[in-house]
Amino acid sequence: MPDPARRQIIFINAAHTLTHYGLLILATAVLGIVQQSPVAFGQEYGPILALGTGMFVLYGLGSLPMGWLAERFGRKAMMAGFFLGTGGAMILAGLAPSPLLLGLALAVMGAFSAIYHPIGTAMLVEAAGQRVGRAVGINGVFGNLGVALAPVVTALVAARLGWHVAFLLPGVISVVLGLFYLREPAFDTAKAAGQQKPFPVIPPAVVRRAVIVLLTIAAVSGLVFNAFTLLLPKLMEERLAGSPDLLPVVGLLAFAATLCGGLTQYTVGHMIDRRTLKWVFMPLATLLVPCLALLAFAQGWVVLPLSALIAASVFGQVTVNETMTARYVAPALRTKLYSIRFTVGFLGAALASPLVGLLHEATGGLTAPMLVLAGVGAVTFVCALFFPNRPEELRPELWAAAAQPERAPVAVAAE
Repeated sequence: MPDPARRQIIFINAAHTLTHYGLLILATAVLGIVQQSPVAFGQEYGPILALGTGMFVLYGLGSLPMGWLAERFGRKAMMAGFFLGTGGAMILAGLAPSPLLLGLALAVMGAFSAIYHPIGTAMLVEAAGQRVGRAVGINGVFGNLGVALAPVVTALVAARLGWHVAFLLPGVISVVLGLFYLREPAFDTAKAAGQQKPFPVIPPAVVRRAVIVLLTIAAVSGLVFNAFTLLLPKLMEERLAGSPDLLPVVGLLAFAATLCGGLTQYTVGHMIDRRTLKWVFMPLATLLVPCLALLAFAQGWVVLPLSALIAASVFGQVTVNETMTARYVAPALRTKLYSIRFTVGFLGAALASPLVGLLHEATGGLTAPMLVLAGVGAVTFVCALFFPNRPEELRPELWAAAAQPERAPVAVAAE
């Protein structure tokens, strides 16, 4: 039987899959809604996709108070709330008879989904011990699995059983996992921390630089990540499948593209334990802009490899960013910084749904949204140039020498 730390990681990985899966159900289900419920919901792609705006806004804003709520109610209670609340909201979305009720159910799901990243990521880092990069990389694969499975499973279920079931099925799975998690004893974070080396004293200027870069990247990459995953099913339909009637084909093509992102996260997770973060991040950031610009005009099967390269870049960056927090921020402050970082990132992500919907409605295609994303991706590249590139990341004992000139090393713990 797995030890407590491993069981903790299993539940956290499952929660990561459910988080991204649930947030992307609408992106593919909308293609079924316009066919199966045209009277109640209409037949326009943009307005139905925009029903997810409240979900992403609450997903972003809800991350901010999670550090405080975790201190008040405990991390286990918060994660149990994630499983049960997210699952219950998905079930309500599946039962929604009108756009208003669907939008409200999705908003509730976004609020409960906000629990995962600030709470779950901090718990993962503590349970991982010394192999943080590997654990974050594998966890990223599980999140990417949710992104990859959402279009293909939603498409298949919506085509055969109806779009309502596409929400109901993952909702039931989430509730069942929540009931199992309630039986799991609370993870002993103090014991886990005792098995790790003491966190080094890092010069405050270095920490400030890392945090500023991290939060700036979070804002722009959140928009690119969410917009790309939202528009991917529509992109495959318009450029490859050719018809909304080919829902299963659309889902399989989107799955194939995002699968590359999952493989990249696993590879990046292993590289991070042996290379500095900037060394890993720069190639990913360099790849993003030209691929987005080319994809804006690409037609036919070339869309698939370009989408795969973008997925590799976007998802690989997530693993690097989460590891940066673990390397530069003291454990006592990680949950709070994760809350701030994910709030900034998810507020950027909240713009994705209305941005893609409005630009598609105004231009009748996805060329304009892709060019806008290429422009935003250029900001990520500029931020990558300012990434800290310190050998101390891989040999924390060297931070002691780097911190000697600092007058107030205690201030690092407060950064």
